Amino acid sequence: MKKKMLAVFTAAAVTAGIMACGAVYADAVDASSVKVGLICVEDENSGYDASHIDGLTAACEELGIDTASQLIIKKDIPEDETCYDNAVDLAEEGCEIIFSDSYGHQSYMLEAASEYPDVVFVACTGDMAAGSGLDNYKNIFPHTYESRYVSGVVAGMKLAEMLEANPDLDPYVGYVGAYPYAEVVSGYTAFFLGVRSLVPEAHMDVQYTNSWYDPTAEGAAAEALMSKGCCIISQHADSTGAPSAVQAAFEKGKEVYCVGYNVDMRSVAKDVALTSAQNNWSVLYKHMLDCFLKGEEVPVDFSAGIADEAVMISDLGDSVAEGTAEKVEETWAGIADGSIQVFNTDCFTCQPTDNGSYVVDENGKVTSAFALDADGDFVNDNGEAIIDGAFEESVLRSAPYFSLRIDGITELN
Repeated sequence: MKKKMLAVFTAAAVTAGIMACGAVYADAVDASSVKVGLICVEDENSGYDASHIDGLTAACEELGIDTASQLIIKKDIPEDETCYDNAVDLAEEGCEIIFSDSYGHQSYMLEAASEYPDVVFVACTGDMAAGSGLDNYKNIFPHTYESRYVSGVVAGMKLAEMLEANPDLDPYVGYVGAYPYAEVVSGYTAFFLGVRSLVPEAHMDVQYTNSWYDPTAEGAAAEALMSKGCCIISQHADSTGAPSAVQAAFEKGKEVYCVGYNVDMRSVAKDVALTSAQNNWSVLYKHMLDCFLKGEEVPVDFSAGIADEAVMISDLGDSVAEGTAEKVEETWAGIADGSIQVFNTDCFTCQPTDNGSYVVDENGKVTSAFALDADGDFVNDNGEAIIDGAFEESVLRSAPYFSLRIDGITELN
């Protein structure tokens, strides 16, 4: 990835970008003539990319855009100059709004946006739009932390059931993560807090694969975590590698279960899949396209959660604990009405930091935390995130910025 651009973020500017469509700033566009582009880091075999392809396709269809003739999708585009080349190709082919679906695409999308000011470029999962200085460069991301938390509640219900049957069981959870980015940290922390809402003594190890999509590495990471004693494995990685490994271990007599991401994992883990955290990308794509078609200002940063049906979990597997469905419904309702704050600072502690990105009291409770990185050194130093006793995620920008390492979670080398 190119060096992160230096930019000073202000809370007011970023928050304004997350709001809905603004004033008209261009002519409306006829849905029957617009061309839309999408750049994917993998293809349909990746659950993450499949969710983007399906989401944008559904959004186009709802808005009257013919996906056969007006939507161009570039697949298997790595996070390097190839992304820039494809973004330029799409612009030259007449695409008026172009999306990319991977964090590492964003600097190349930014480069293309600077050269094609009449084309709107939207980097999904990116975090550079607010400080880019470009009117045609945007970011979107859903409130994935909400669905992560709910999937953690599903896992917590199962873990509590397992502990009731075997009080000597170590409440040890494993997590296969792609990279130590805030997006991954926010998700696995939300999942863990969901588990701990049912099993306060639970602890979790995170094993990174340093790849978004590597079935072999993800399977090996799951196996390593199970060998250490983890009895539930979750993931922020894009393949079925981890759930498949958990199913294989179960078939060999190990009582272990899994929580997936992006897609329903029951097809590869029929006995052990509890649920999967999922994003409904069509909600975000539709909003951005609708603003564009109406000639209204396309938000700089747009984020949405359960209130807009932008996040969800997959159908529950047969092995979930009794009462899980009711608990899930209760949890969703609590998140929607605000009575459940995923990152409630009463629910976790942190060790003191020496980089100034957050402050803890004598008990380890976080009292202040910065949300954004103003100078490009990968340390958050701008924008207060703790409001009314909770860390507010995806408010100051759409992409996740919860990067605190809380007690109870260990990142493995």
